[in-house]
Amino acid sequence: MPKHIAIIMDGNRRWAEKRGLPSIVGHKKGYLNFKKIAEACDKLGIKILTVYAFSTENWQRSKTEVSYLMKLFEENIKKERKFFNKNNIRFNVIGQIEKLPEKLRKIVCEVMEKTKENKKRIINVAISYGGRAEIINVIKKILERKVPSDKIDEKIFEEYLYTAGQKNPDLIIRTGGEKRLSGFLTWQSVYSELYFSDKLWPDFNERDLKEAIQEFQKRQRRFGR
Repeated sequence: MPKHIAIIMDGNRRWAEKRGLPSIVGHKKGYLNFKKIAEACDKLGIKILTVYAFSTENWQRSKTEVSYLMKLFEENIKKERKFFNKNNIRFNVIGQIEKLPEKLRKIVCEVMEKTKENKKRIINVAISYGGRAEIINVIKKILERKVPSDKIDEKIFEEYLYTAGQKNPDLIIRTGGEKRLSGFLTWQSVYSELYFSDKLWPDFNERDLKEAIQEFQKRQRRFGR
């Protein structure tokens, strides 16, 4: 059983377009599906779930859509904070938190602080995240701390990642039919198994998740050995 599953939740807008609905309806449906899949992961004993919710490139979308997404994140993170503590879940937002609207940033930091000691499992939500941006951020931090060049290795580098201290993903799932990672966990994904589903994210269900895990279990992982 994979210990860490990461998901690129792709297809909310296309799901809405297919039904003649505004894209914001697709995003709302996508959030509800995220809750179902997170609960399924809990039942299956998955210790870490990381989801790609909003990339650094997504800021280029229309102001209306971006504003709606920021409000959706704000409302739901606020609503779920008691759930995280009740269920012993550590909640993280990974990405450029400093670029988020002030109200959302404040809620994110508050919930991360209040759940940081929770041990049962971890939910990482990537917001304003880009893999290259994360690597550049690590380099800047290493330079700021004046780490001697002869001391820099993979272990030191990983201490400055957004996912520092966490296991790298065993399995990365992308929905929506596209077959690329789009800058998701660029450093962490080097030995992850990849699984691509044609289903749009709001239609991806627990059975689909189990099928992805079953496919993962058939693969032989050698890690270059």
